[in-house]
Amino acid sequence: MLNEEPVLPLRGSLRSRGASTISSLTLRKISAVLPADQPWGLWLSRQIVARIMDVFGPSLAGTRVDPIDTTTFEGRRIVGEMVYGAGVHRRPTDTVVYFVHGSGYALCSPRTHRRLTAWLSRLTGMPVFCVDYRLAPRHRFPTAAEDVRTGWDWLIRDRGFAPDRTVIAGDSAGGHLAVDLMLQPDTTHPAALVLLSPVLDLTFTLARTRERLQRDPAIRSRDALRLVDLYCADVDSAHPRLRLDVASGRTLPPTLIQAGGAEMLAADAIALADGLRAAGGACRLEVWPDQVHVFQALPRLTPEATSAVRRIAEFISHALQHEYIDQAG
Repeated sequence: MLNEEPVLPLRGSLRSRGASTISSLTLRKISAVLPADQPWGLWLSRQIVARIMDVFGPSLAGTRVDPIDTTTFEGRRIVGEMVYGAGVHRRPTDTVVYFVHGSGYALCSPRTHRRLTAWLSRLTGMPVFCVDYRLAPRHRFPTAAEDVRTGWDWLIRDRGFAPDRTVIAGDSAGGHLAVDLMLQPDTTHPAALVLLSPVLDLTFTLARTRERLQRDPAIRSRDALRLVDLYCADVDSAHPRLRLDVASGRTLPPTLIQAGGAEMLAADAIALADGLRAAGGACRLEVWPDQVHVFQALPRLTPEATSAVRRIAEFISHALQHEYIDQAG
């Protein structure tokens, strides 16, 4: 059952714990000094994240990508890419994963996440559509949320995918965008949700509380907030689309949440799971010991990524009653 306690390793692998230590000595210090509000600082931050995702991500061998740049029937522009992992054919299918990448609202793209989406496609045997939403600081709140909504509408209205044959997945800020989409009263829900290290509260109040007990090896909450402020600094911090209230909102689809035990956003993941259950939803929460933020994208750095992504693929396949393809990462 989704709400049952999952069985996870008691401790992270030696490689994972070593990676966390190295991150604390390098990435955390770099993020503390890079000025996100300066063009050169933002550019360098984007290069660092892209390089990490490429070096430590899974293989792209056999991956095919269809760039998407079109308009919906309503005249809204939609940009992104349809990713087919190795062995996944381009022939018509009735199932798809809609992936909303993380970014701190300012850093990433479908390209930075292509290794992860291709891996997910290969394991599920389904195409993955990753939306290329517009980033801060050029595009501020609620532009990203509007683009994510456009991507969803395009899939189910223009492309004809049935909502109950789709799964929405998102990591970090992408998780926040995915949940925000689900809470809108006129949004049709998919069969299931997958959220990796999701942000629940863009004020990072929960993260700061956890940070006092355990230091995140990758970034300080104040530096994360500085980055997110590029998107929403001029919005009231109590705005319901910044601090998502899932407990009193709509009942969300069955949800899998994974987070790293070493990251400050584990607090958001736990609060999100509690809220989903309070609203009557089914949710499986997995907090993987000693793992860093979105560790699932870094199998060459942390061995646990392979097990975690296989669990994600199994969850998606079960939600869609689709054959799970068990392949090595």
